[in-house]
Amino acid sequence: MSDFSQDSPRGETQLLTGIRVEVRTGFDRTWANGFVVEEATDRGYRVRRRSDGEVLPVAIPTDDVRRERKNSMWWY
Repeated sequence: MSDFSQDSPRGETQLLTGIRVEVRTGFDRTWANGFVVEEATDRGYRVRRRSDGEVLPVAIPTDDVRRERKNSMWWY
């Protein structure tokens, strides 16, 4: 078990509350950062925007949420 996830009873890996994540957009299916896991539900994840602290009104499917990736720029 890592600091970012835990195994669920169904054998899936769940992201823990408070972890920074990226969400796949519904428009062009690209990944958008700036979110934090608020809670894991049976329908996916409830996420909160870091910019204003608002929780999105619907759960995001598990396949459309991933742990935030670090920028690979050497100076960043």
